[in-house]
Amino acid sequence: MRRSTPGVVGAEELMDGRVARAEAHDPARIVRVLEPLVGETRRARLLEVIGRRLASVAVVFDGPYDPHNGAAVLRSCEAFGVQRLHVIERPGAPFTVARTVARGAQNWLDVTCHAAAPSLLAWSREAAMPLVGAHPEGELMPEGLAELPRVAIVLGNEREGIREAVATACTHRVRVPMRGFVESLNVSVTAAILLHAATRGRPGDLDEATRLRLYARGLYLTVPRAEDILEAAG
Repeated sequence: MRRSTPGVVGAEELMDGRVARAEAHDPARIVRVLEPLVGETRRARLLEVIGRRLASVAVVFDGPYDPHNGAAVLRSCEAFGVQRLHVIERPGAPFTVARTVARGAQNWLDVTCHAAAPSLLAWSREAAMPLVGAHPEGELMPEGLAELPRVAIVLGNEREGIREAVATACTHRVRVPMRGFVESLNVSVTAAILLHAATRGRPGDLDEATRLRLYARGLYLTVPRAEDILEAAG
């Protein structure tokens, strides 16, 4: 699918413009000004969902090709409360997403694009996030992911799988057991199965600064003309 397909956008256009405007403000100020304008039910819902979100599980998508798969993986991350998605782009193939599939899920995630594998591997070391690659011959079963204190699940390119540099850096490989004649699943289906297993039973563990930032983002997206109200508040 080509970049010019209607509804398909690159990483630079992924987020709603309001998210970028919200991120330009001090989150504590957004909360102070906008929180009184949001109903109690909506405030409680935002705090409940944000409180369950995870930093201890992340997803790495190695050179995705199909923008529908990219969007579906985004949506699965949001559904299972995984806050961070890392994408390793391939030369001439930037990360693209079908907005009609993502359906706004991208507005709640932190998406980082890496131009090459070394950048991703450096993040993995600095964040102390062991890489676990999805592989049909993996020694780890999905439920084993929940036993890892921290894990970044690596999904391979639909055509070429996980590149060698990243596969070598993985501490484990995980497989989805199958009983049928098919030997593989669509990458977005694999992502959903693995995320369900990895996040099961984990309490929310975002740091307070990230929780505040997301809460401020939620308030900003909820209040009509939020930017005008913030400007009027001085």
